[in-house]
Amino acid sequence: MRRYVRRGAALLGAGAAAVALVIGPGGAGPASAAGSVKMVALGDSSAAGPLVGTQNSLDCLRSTTNWPAVAARAIGAQLTDVTCSGATTADLTGRRFGYIAPQLDAVTADTDIVTLAIGANDINMGGTVIGCTQPLPEPLGVSCKSWMTAGGDTTDAQLAAVQPKIVDAVDRIHTRAPGATVHLVGYLRYWDATGCYPTDPIWTVDAQWLQSVFDRTNAMIRRAATESGATYIDIATPSTGHGVCAPYASKWVEGLIPTSAAAPYHPNQSGMDAAGAVVAAAIGR
Repeated sequence: MRRYVRRGAALLGAGAAAVALVIGPGGAGPASAAGSVKMVALGDSSAAGPLVGTQNSLDCLRSTTNWPAVAARAIGAQLTDVTCSGATTADLTGRRFGYIAPQLDAVTADTDIVTLAIGANDINMGGTVIGCTQPLPEPLGVSCKSWMTAGGDTTDAQLAAVQPKIVDAVDRIHTRAPGATVHLVGYLRYWDATGCYPTDPIWTVDAQWLQSVFDRTNAMIRRAATESGATYIDIATPSTGHGVCAPYASKWVEGLIPTSAAAPYHPNQSGMDAAGAVVAAAIGR
Protein backbone atom coordinates (compact mmCIF):
# COMPACT_ATOMS: atom_id res chain seq x y z
CA MET A 1 0.00 0.00 0.00
CA ARG A 2 1.27 3.46 -0.86
CA ARG A 3 1.91 5.73 2.11
CA TYR A 4 2.12 9.50 2.02
CA VAL A 5 2.95 12.29 4.41
CA ARG A 6 -0.36 13.92 5.40
CA ARG A 7 -1.23 17.30 6.83
CA GLY A 8 -2.81 16.84 10.37
CA ALA A 9 -6.88 14.21 5.11
CA ALA A 10 -24.79 10.34 -15.26
CA LEU A 11 -26.79 12.45 -13.84
CA LEU A 12 -30.10 10.60 -13.96
CA GLY A 13 -32.90 12.47 -15.68
CA ALA A 14 -33.76 15.76 -14.00
CA GLY A 15 -36.95 15.55 -11.98
CA ALA A 16 -39.90 17.86 -12.26
CA ALA A 17 -39.34 19.22 -8.76
CA ALA A 18 -39.40 23.00 -8.59
CA VAL A 19 -36.12 24.41 -7.33
CA ALA A 20 -34.37 27.75 -7.24
CA LEU A 21 -31.56 27.89 -9.80
CA VAL A 22 -28.69 30.31 -9.82
CA ILE A 23 -27.08 29.73 -13.19
CA GLY A 24 -23.30 29.76 -13.15
CA PRO A 25 -20.38 28.35 -15.11
CA GLY A 26 -19.73 24.65 -15.27
CA GLY A 27 -16.36 24.95 -13.57
CA ALA A 28 -15.49 25.38 -9.91
CA GLY A 29 -18.07 26.69 -7.54
CA PRO A 30 -16.90 29.76 -5.64
CA ALA A 31 -14.66 29.04 -2.70
CA SER A 32 -16.57 29.40 0.53
CA ALA A 33 -15.40 32.03 2.99
CA ALA A 34 -13.97 30.11 5.93
CA GLY A 35 -10.72 29.48 7.72
CA SER A 36 -7.26 28.75 6.39
CA VAL A 37 -7.95 25.03 5.80
CA LYS A 38 -8.44 24.50 2.07
CA MET A 39 -10.73 21.72 0.90
CA VAL A 40 -11.39 20.58 -2.67
CA ALA A 41 -14.40 18.42 -3.59
CA LEU A 42 -14.20 16.22 -6.70
CA GLY A 43 -16.74 13.78 -8.07
CA ASP A 44 -20.12 13.10 -9.62
CA SER A 45 -23.78 13.90 -8.94
CA SER A 46 -23.86 11.91 -5.71
CA ALA A 47 -21.80 14.79 -4.28
CA ALA A 48 -22.88 17.61 -6.62
CA GLY A 49 -26.55 17.49 -5.66
CA PRO A 50 -28.56 18.05 -8.86
CA LEU A 51 -31.77 20.02 -8.21
CA VAL A 52 -31.12 20.20 -4.46
CA GLY A 53 -31.73 23.77 -3.31
CA THR A 54 -29.83 26.54 -5.09
CA GLN A 55 -27.64 25.45 -7.99
CA ASN A 56 -24.43 27.32 -8.85
CA SER A 57 -23.82 25.58 -12.17
CA LEU A 58 -26.26 24.86 -14.98
CA ASP A 59 -23.76 22.56 -16.70
CA CYS A 60 -22.89 20.50 -13.63
CA LEU A 61 -26.13 20.86 -11.65
CA ARG A 62 -24.17 21.54 -8.48
CA SER A 63 -25.88 22.57 -5.25
CA THR A 64 -24.61 25.19 -2.83
CA THR A 65 -25.86 22.94 -0.01
CA ASN A 66 -24.50 19.57 -1.15
CA TRP A 67 -22.60 17.33 1.27
CA PRO A 68 -19.17 18.83 0.42
CA ALA A 69 -20.56 22.26 1.37
CA VAL A 70 -22.13 20.87 4.54
CA ALA A 71 -18.89 19.13 5.54
CA ALA A 72 -16.74 22.18 4.77
CA ARG A 73 -18.90 24.39 6.96
CA ALA A 74 -18.77 21.86 9.78
CA ILE A 75 -14.95 21.74 9.81
CA GLY A 76 -14.46 25.43 9.02
CA ALA A 77 -12.75 24.83 5.68
CA GLN A 78 -12.58 27.00 2.59
CA LEU A 79 -14.21 24.88 -0.13
CA THR A 80 -13.54 24.73 -3.85
CA ASP A 81 -16.24 22.47 -5.27
CA VAL A 82 -15.83 21.09 -8.80
CA THR A 83 -18.18 18.13 -8.49
CA CYS A 84 -20.23 17.66 -11.64
CA SER A 85 -23.31 15.59 -12.38
CA GLY A 86 -22.59 12.76 -14.77
CA ALA A 87 -18.85 12.84 -14.14
CA THR A 88 -16.70 9.76 -14.66
CA THR A 89 -13.07 9.17 -13.78
CA ALA A 90 -12.20 10.49 -17.26
CA ASP A 91 -13.43 13.94 -16.18
CA LEU A 92 -10.80 14.10 -13.45
CA THR A 93 -8.09 14.60 -16.06
CA GLY A 94 -10.16 15.50 -19.15
CA ARG A 95 -12.59 18.25 -20.08
CA ARG A 96 -16.23 17.36 -19.49
CA PHE A 97 -18.39 18.46 -22.43
CA GLY A 98 -15.14 19.54 -24.06
CA TYR A 99 -14.89 22.80 -22.11
CA ILE A 100 -15.17 22.22 -18.35
CA ALA A 101 -11.68 22.13 -16.84
CA PRO A 102 -10.38 18.78 -15.55
CA GLN A 103 -11.47 18.41 -11.95
CA LEU A 104 -7.94 17.71 -10.76
CA ASP A 105 -6.93 21.21 -11.85
CA ALA A 106 -8.65 22.45 -8.69
CA VAL A 107 -6.08 20.64 -6.52
CA THR A 108 -3.07 22.85 -5.80
CA ALA A 109 0.02 22.63 -3.63
CA ASP A 110 -1.69 24.34 -0.69
CA THR A 111 -4.75 22.06 -0.68
CA ASP A 112 -5.26 20.44 2.73
CA ILE A 113 -8.24 18.12 2.17
CA VAL A 114 -9.61 16.42 -0.95
CA THR A 115 -12.85 14.46 -1.14
CA LEU A 116 -13.56 12.27 -4.16
CA ALA A 117 -16.89 10.56 -4.95
CA ILE A 118 -16.67 8.78 -8.29
CA GLY A 119 -17.13 5.43 -10.01
CA ALA A 120 -20.83 4.70 -10.55
CA ASN A 121 -21.04 6.55 -13.87
CA ASP A 122 -18.03 4.60 -15.15
CA ILE A 123 -20.29 1.53 -15.13
CA ASN A 124 -23.37 3.48 -16.31
CA MET A 125 -25.39 3.07 -13.12
CA GLY A 126 -27.55 6.05 -14.03
CA GLY A 127 -28.83 4.40 -17.20
CA THR A 128 -29.03 1.00 -15.53
CA VAL A 129 -31.26 2.22 -12.70
CA ILE A 130 -33.66 4.01 -15.05
CA GLY A 131 -33.67 0.92 -17.28
CA CYS A 132 -34.88 -1.16 -14.35
CA THR A 133 -38.08 0.81 -13.77
CA GLN A 134 -41.16 -1.25 -14.59
CA PRO A 135 -44.64 0.02 -15.55
CA LEU A 136 -46.25 -3.35 -14.77
CA PRO A 137 -46.06 -5.56 -11.66
CA GLU A 138 -44.45 -8.99 -11.53
CA PRO A 139 -44.68 -11.31 -13.38
CA LEU A 140 -45.73 -9.09 -16.29
CA GLY A 141 -42.71 -8.00 -18.23
CA VAL A 142 -39.07 -9.00 -17.78
CA SER A 143 -36.78 -8.42 -14.82
CA CYS A 144 -33.94 -6.07 -15.77
CA LYS A 145 -31.56 -8.26 -13.80
CA SER A 146 -32.42 -11.22 -16.01
CA TRP A 147 -31.66 -9.48 -19.29
CA MET A 148 -28.75 -7.39 -18.03
CA THR A 149 -27.01 -10.49 -16.70
CA ALA A 150 -28.13 -12.90 -19.41
CA GLY A 151 -24.53 -13.49 -20.48
CA GLY A 152 -23.29 -13.38 -16.90
CA ASP A 153 -23.02 -10.55 -14.38
CA THR A 154 -20.06 -8.48 -15.56
CA THR A 155 -20.27 -5.95 -12.72
CA ASP A 156 -17.20 -7.18 -10.87
CA ALA A 157 -15.08 -7.13 -14.02
CA GLN A 158 -16.24 -3.60 -14.82
CA LEU A 159 -15.47 -2.42 -11.31
CA ALA A 160 -12.05 -4.06 -11.43
CA ALA A 161 -11.29 -1.83 -14.42
CA VAL A 162 -12.42 1.30 -12.56
CA GLN A 163 -10.36 0.71 -9.43
CA PRO A 164 -6.93 1.52 -10.93
CA LYS A 165 -8.37 4.72 -12.40
CA ILE A 166 -9.37 5.88 -8.93
CA VAL A 167 -5.99 4.83 -7.53
CA ASP A 168 -4.30 6.82 -10.30
CA ALA A 169 -6.44 9.85 -9.43
CA VAL A 170 -5.34 9.65 -5.79
CA ASP A 171 -1.70 9.38 -6.90
CA ARG A 172 -2.14 12.50 -9.02
CA ILE A 173 -3.73 14.34 -6.09
CA HIS A 174 -0.78 13.49 -3.87
CA THR A 175 1.62 14.70 -6.57
CA ARG A 176 -0.22 18.01 -6.82
CA ALA A 177 -0.74 18.41 -3.06
CA PRO A 178 1.79 16.29 -1.14
CA GLY A 179 0.46 17.42 2.23
CA ALA A 180 -3.22 16.83 1.53
CA THR A 181 -5.33 14.08 2.99
CA VAL A 182 -7.57 12.31 0.47
CA HIS A 183 -10.97 10.88 1.35
CA LEU A 184 -12.83 8.54 -1.02
CA VAL A 185 -16.54 8.78 -0.28
CA GLY A 186 -18.93 5.99 -1.24
CA TYR A 187 -22.59 6.05 -2.20
CA LEU A 188 -25.67 6.16 0.00
CA ARG A 189 -27.87 3.09 0.36
CA TYR A 190 -30.81 3.12 -2.06
CA TRP A 191 -33.05 0.10 -1.39
CA ASP A 192 -33.91 -2.14 1.51
CA ALA A 193 -34.26 -5.92 1.21
CA THR A 194 -37.56 -5.90 -0.66
CA GLY A 195 -37.82 -2.60 -2.49
CA CYS A 196 -41.25 -0.97 -2.44
CA TYR A 197 -42.99 -1.61 -5.74
CA PRO A 198 -45.15 0.15 -6.92
CA THR A 199 -44.28 3.18 -4.77
CA ASP A 200 -40.90 2.98 -6.46
CA PRO A 201 -41.42 1.16 -9.78
CA ILE A 202 -38.55 -1.32 -9.51
CA TRP A 203 -39.31 -4.97 -8.83
CA THR A 204 -37.94 -6.58 -5.67
CA VAL A 205 -35.51 -8.82 -7.55
CA ASP A 206 -34.17 -5.84 -9.46
CA ALA A 207 -33.94 -3.56 -6.40
CA GLN A 208 -31.92 -6.27 -4.67
CA TRP A 209 -29.60 -6.62 -7.64
CA LEU A 210 -29.17 -2.87 -8.11
CA GLN A 211 -28.34 -2.44 -4.44
CA SER A 212 -25.80 -5.26 -4.74
CA VAL A 213 -24.14 -3.30 -7.56
CA PHE A 214 -23.93 -0.20 -5.36
CA ASP A 215 -22.59 -2.36 -2.53
CA ARG A 216 -19.92 -3.79 -4.80
CA THR A 217 -19.09 -0.30 -6.06
CA ASN A 218 -18.58 0.88 -2.49
CA ALA A 219 -16.39 -2.16 -1.79
CA MET A 220 -14.27 -1.31 -4.85
CA ILE A 221 -13.88 2.28 -3.67
CA ARG A 222 -12.80 1.01 -0.25
CA ARG A 223 -10.17 -1.21 -1.91
CA ALA A 224 -8.95 1.73 -3.98
CA ALA A 225 -8.57 3.76 -0.79
CA THR A 226 -6.52 1.02 0.83
CA GLU A 227 -4.32 0.62 -2.23
CA SER A 228 -3.70 4.34 -2.67
CA GLY A 229 -3.28 5.38 0.95
CA ALA A 230 -6.52 7.37 1.00
CA THR A 231 -9.28 7.16 3.61
CA TYR A 232 -12.60 5.52 2.75
CA ILE A 233 -15.72 7.18 4.17
CA ASP A 234 -18.75 4.91 4.43
CA ILE A 235 -22.03 6.79 4.03
CA ALA A 236 -24.03 3.69 3.05
CA THR A 237 -24.18 2.14 6.52
CA PRO A 238 -25.57 5.24 8.30
CA SER A 239 -28.09 5.71 5.48
CA THR A 240 -29.67 2.27 6.01
CA GLY A 241 -33.39 2.78 6.47
CA HIS A 242 -33.29 6.19 4.78
CA GLY A 243 -33.38 5.08 1.15
CA VAL A 244 -35.89 5.32 -1.67
CA CYS A 245 -38.54 3.39 0.27
CA ALA A 246 -38.31 5.33 3.52
CA PRO A 247 -41.17 7.56 4.73
CA TYR A 248 -41.00 11.16 3.54
CA ALA A 249 -39.76 12.48 6.88
CA SER A 250 -36.78 10.11 7.01
CA LYS A 251 -35.93 9.75 3.31
CA TRP A 252 -32.38 10.69 2.22
CA VAL A 253 -32.59 9.38 -1.36
CA GLU A 254 -35.39 10.05 -3.83
CA GLY A 255 -36.98 7.54 -6.19
CA LEU A 256 -38.18 7.88 -9.75
CA ILE A 257 -40.70 10.56 -8.77
CA PRO A 258 -39.01 12.75 -6.15
CA THR A 259 -41.01 13.76 -3.10
CA SER A 260 -38.66 16.66 -2.38
CA ALA A 261 -36.25 18.75 -4.42
CA ALA A 262 -33.71 16.39 -5.97
CA ALA A 263 -33.07 14.57 -9.22
CA PRO A 264 -34.55 11.06 -9.47
CA TYR A 265 -32.48 8.46 -7.63
CA HIS A 266 -30.28 11.08 -5.99
CA PRO A 267 -29.83 12.40 -2.47
CA ASN A 268 -32.22 15.09 -1.28
CA GLN A 269 -31.27 17.85 1.17
CA SER A 270 -31.73 15.56 4.17
CA GLY A 271 -29.36 13.08 2.54
CA MET A 272 -26.84 15.81 1.80
CA ASP A 273 -27.01 17.11 5.36
CA ALA A 274 -26.58 13.64 6.82
CA ALA A 275 -23.77 12.64 4.45
CA GLY A 276 -22.02 15.95 5.11
CA ALA A 277 -22.11 15.30 8.85
CA VAL A 278 -20.63 11.81 8.38
CA VAL A 279 -17.88 13.14 6.10
CA ALA A 280 -17.04 15.97 8.51
CA ALA A 281 -16.81 13.56 11.43
CA ALA A 282 -14.56 11.22 9.42
CA ILE A 283 -12.24 14.07 8.41
CA GLY A 284 -12.12 14.93 12.09
CA ARG A 285 -10.65 18.42 12.03
